[in-house]
Amino acid sequence: MVEVYYRVARDHGQATADETLRDLRAALSPDLPGTARMVEAGRIKAVAAIALADCFAIATAAAHGLVLLTGDPEIIDLRDRPCVVEDLRPTVG
Repeated sequence: MVEVYYRVARDHGQATADETLRDLRAALSPDLPGTARMVEAGRIKAVAAIALADCFAIATAAAHGLVLLTGDPEIIDLRDRPCVVEDLRPTVG
């Protein structure tokens, strides 16, 4: 939620970010990481030069058997990901 909040605030202002956060909190239940998820995120970070938040996103998707939706090339290009990734970048053509 932190990443969503700061991106919306930066692009659309704090009021819109507050509204978006309120809507997300109503629609989602938080999934706070336990020790196993923290270790998995650490394992990913140890072998990949990507943001720690991205490591947690990957580890969380893997823990739930979910597809990670992203446009981040660092995640998309990561080898041996423990989860499936769907590339949200626009295609040219």
